[in-house]
Amino acid sequence: MPDNAYGRELTPEEIAAGVHRDMVGGMWEEVGRLQLDFLQREGLAPGSTLLDVGCGCLRAGVHFVRFLEPGRYYGIDVNASLVRAGLEHELPRAGLAGRLPPDHLLVNGAFEGRRFGVAFDYALAQSVFTHLPAAQIAGALRELARCVRPGGRLYATFFECAGRQVPESLVHEPGGVTSFRDRDPFHYRFRDLAASCAGLPWNPLYLGGWGHPRDQRMIRFERTRE
Repeated sequence: MPDNAYGRELTPEEIAAGVHRDMVGGMWEEVGRLQLDFLQREGLAPGSTLLDVGCGCLRAGVHFVRFLEPGRYYGIDVNASLVRAGLEHELPRAGLAGRLPPDHLLVNGAFEGRRFGVAFDYALAQSVFTHLPAAQIAGALRELARCVRPGGRLYATFFECAGRQVPESLVHEPGGVTSFRDRDPFHYRFRDLAASCAGLPWNPLYLGGWGHPRDQRMIRFERTRE
């Protein structure tokens, strides 16, 4: 995951003041609920196993933990203070204290979901690839293929560059976010992200718009059977 402001460790005072919610992009209820609604449309069921890639302080996690059967939700993130904010502040605030085992959350910047020892039905990387250069995306796809079961799915959002050329910058509406060719936040053509699957057991499918308030588009990567 990227070495940027997101990696800054928050103090206990900042967490108590809710700074962690702003650090993950705000829109706490809107974007959190959006992710659950989307995966439910894609077939997520209470008995499914889910890896929340870039789970942060559980903006979506509180919704998934409530929906899924106990023990079915796992999260991974590079920022220990955000994970702590989710576990110690957001889950109790949502009335979900004790429903998520602490060892179902992993602080890890290398996408090593395999450390959980679970073959996941679903994985979701919302607003993760938007912050990664192409080489790190390829590495993430390689690593996540090791923990999603054959027939399982990884969903990832990205800022889309739809033209034949990749411009230096783009403004995305709605939201007014400016993305860049060579710095965070990044934009990509679908074809280039699909090419990152070369040699990996993924079948990428462009899904496009899914209601994201900042115009992030969605790709589904289905895990093929080797």
